Amino acid sequence: MSTLNVDKLGMTYELPNNQSVEALKDVSFDLESGRILTLLGPSGCGKTTMLNIIAGFLSPTAGTVSVAGSRVTGPGQERGMVFQQGALFEWLNVEQNVSFGPRMNGADPTETAAKTADLLNTVGLSGFGQKAIYELSGGMQQRVALARCLANDPELILMDEPLGALDALTREKMQGLILELWDRTGKTIILVTHSVEEALFLGDRLFVMAPRPGRIEREYDLPFARLGLTEDPRGLKNSPEFVEKREEILSLIWDMEEEIMGRDGEAA
Repeated sequence: MSTLNVDKLGMTYELPNNQSVEALKDVSFDLESGRILTLLGPSGCGKTTMLNIIAGFLSPTAGTVSVAGSRVTGPGQERGMVFQQGALFEWLNVEQNVSFGPRMNGADPTETAAKTADLLNTVGLSGFGQKAIYELSGGMQQRVALARCLANDPELILMDEPLGALDALTREKMQGLILELWDRTGKTIILVTHSVEEALFLGDRLFVMAPRPGRIEREYDLPFARLGLTEDPRGLKNSPEFVEKREEILSLIWDMEEEIMGRDGEAA
């Protein structure tokens, strides 16, 4: 069963002097329930634009997006967003951040408290509920952001470079946490990243996008996300199969970048 349907999606930004930029053109795909899709490609290929349209933050200039059969016309609780910087409420403590959505929806306080405690335990922050956000490291703040997203029980979780600001070691640990949460909750996830290795490791489905206009250039169905639940991550990332696929995608993106630079040189 499909959680998400994207049909002939297009987005054109109007610029001054009667100019425009076609950020997306004729993008169509279905995403089955319980899959984790990673979006990868050069800057300007429309990854974040597409994510923001699915989230309901932007209205497309062409095409439609539907989640569980309902057309997206704006933000909704069936879609949760995790940003690069967490976007947490600094004036609330960890527990209050995680429980914010259920409290705003008038959920039962006792149930909300139990759910919040369970989520903090799930993301490895048990005992940190009363901590201020500024007392936490970047990785811990992203754990809070994940827990806050899950507290609203969305059907679809959207992640825009959620690990991009973290150091290498923390980033690897957080990759493992995302896979664990995906496996445990069965949620459908779309994750935007600029890291080829991260896209391969986290995506059981991967789109390489091309720019000008943004479109799906190549699609992969991959085994590494499932394997990452039971195998050593470093060993998996150094396996011949992983390295071969990584080099294939790196070459594809490199060729795109070279083409873009050539076009820019001609235009100059």
